[in-house]
Amino acid sequence: MRLYIIAGEASGDLHAANLIKEIRRLNSNCTFRGIGGDLMKQEGVELVKHFRETAFMGFLEVIRNLKKILGFIEFTKKDIQQWKPDAIILVDYPGFNLRIADFAKQQHYKVFYYISPQVWAWKASRVKKIKRTVHQLFVILPFEKEFYKKWGMEVTFVGHPLLDATAQFSIRESVVSNKRTMVALLPGSRKQEISKMLPVMLEVIPHFPAIDFVVAGVPSVDESFYHDIIGSSKVSLILNKTYEILSGADAALVTSGTATLEAALFNVPEVVCYKGSAVSFWIGKQLVDVKYISLVNLILDRPLVKELIQQEFTVANLKAELKQLISDESKIATIKKGYLELKEKLGGSGASVLTAQHILDAMK
Repeated sequence: MRLYIIAGEASGDLHAANLIKEIRRLNSNCTFRGIGGDLMKQEGVELVKHFRETAFMGFLEVIRNLKKILGFIEFTKKDIQQWKPDAIILVDYPGFNLRIADFAKQQHYKVFYYISPQVWAWKASRVKKIKRTVHQLFVILPFEKEFYKKWGMEVTFVGHPLLDATAQFSIRESVVSNKRTMVALLPGSRKQEISKMLPVMLEVIPHFPAIDFVVAGVPSVDESFYHDIIGSSKVSLILNKTYEILSGADAALVTSGTATLEAALFNVPEVVCYKGSAVSFWIGKQLVDVKYISLVNLILDRPLVKELIQQEFTVANLKAELKQLISDESKIATIKKGYLELKEKLGGSGASVLTAQHILDAMK
């Protein structure tokens, strides 16, 4: 069986790789080709493009690179037509993948979508396209099933794949000393966001001389890029070991995204940070209708962790919040109690297994 799979960023690469592993465990005769990252490549996917070539953050950045993005879309359509897969699996990455879903439906390919676009946050009308083009949609957030039901669409809730990813993790080596308090810095997975987030995070370091700070670098970004930003700051940089870092962290400063949930699943008190270009942020505010930007607060439907967005993302605010996360026992206890509730809401483990089984059943 030939399966074409597309994931457009680090989190999608992780979840797609785990899904591929489970599909192969259930059916060893599957061949994979598509767009993704190093983890998917390790699982035997023939990558036609690495996601680092296709990832752009923010409305303004997308507009600036529109010609390049449209070129990637056309390239992918042609590659699908030439390879002729038995089905297409799309993982998150809606701006790109919904266009591919539309094309795939026209060409009579069966389309499976794993990890729903955040249509509940903005452009809910996209549900109509999903309903028209996707054979089966697998959702990972507990409120998404009810949301789609209101639009007359039945979807399959499989639980959050990060529950599996974090549960399967075991500490293979110590990456930091346990003698001092350690704070993890997770500035994002794309160069654009790292260049905005990390410099501000680094400015907090001199205010906490008794604390060790560690930057969790991602494999899709060159080490030299981090070093150019870090300069002489007293911080360690460790690449491709985010879970090892979180497992030993006492607190974390985290750029909004999947990493906010990862920190929570490792029981690490966190401050959620975000700053985009002024134009992108303004456009986003007009389009996005959510109370919170972090997955932790969205799922719990209350502000458990502090969110420092745009103008509020300052050194002074970061310093004040971090001081509480490492010294205010009451605040720390409240956050960790909320994390327990979060894990219950996310459902049980086994998202990758369930999704793999549903896909293979549908292909019989």
